[in-house]
Amino acid sequence: MNARRETWRPAPSNLRLCGDEVHVWRARLDCDASTLEVLRAALSEEESGRATRFRFERDRARFAAARGLLRDILSRYLQRPASLIQFTYNEYGRPELSGDESGLRFNVSHSGGAALYACARGHAVGVDVELLRDDFASVEVAGRFFSAAEIRDLGSLPPHLLTRGFFNCWTRKEAYIKALGEGLSHPLDCFSVSLSPGKPARLLNTDRDPSEAAAWSILDVQPFEGYAAALAVRNSSPRLSFWDWR
Repeated sequence: MNARRETWRPAPSNLRLCGDEVHVWRARLDCDASTLEVLRAALSEEESGRATRFRFERDRARFAAARGLLRDILSRYLQRPASLIQFTYNEYGRPELSGDESGLRFNVSHSGGAALYACARGHAVGVDVELLRDDFASVEVAGRFFSAAEIRDLGSLPPHLLTRGFFNCWTRKEAYIKALGEGLSHPLDCFSVSLSPGKPARLLNTDRDPSEAAAWSILDVQPFEGYAAALAVRNSSPRLSFWDWR
């Protein structure tokens, strides 16, 4: 799927999700005190406990906001209070809705003060957002995680495009393995994605059936300035909507 500039809009009150639709949500995690209080109130005891384990208050608040936002977003599709939503986790730690028969799939990612969410029905979906960091983006780091083809492509970029190319690759790969739901048990170097800035985002090949790559769409997302993000969905032609959580 080609790169595109998405339009972020407030979600309608009669929110619906069906067929080939994929909804992508963006949110800022640094909420005002009253909003954070509401989001925290919806958390489970386990989620609240996880939040307290962060050393710094900012990180505790951001984690609580990210989970509270997930619950709020899912409640709009499920027509259920956010605090009553229950999750189960697969063997790789991926959260899923407990006892839900609606076919709703979701994924979440957050980095720095930004969060990104994706929802679909009946289609595997994954999302990743990363704060752009020049100090992390390097061919040396890529050598530990990227495929041989990706390392070659990254090394061919001019220096001023290295950081963007690195995080194009990183977020696309993360979005894909998150959609698979297998976590880091799926080696990052056994499949390849495109990474060159300004060129289409694509899953080039996988270690599975040769036709598998064609079944997936990879989309670059630009939630906020200074971040890279990607969406992966097992659907060759999804219909996309971009919602701004407020």
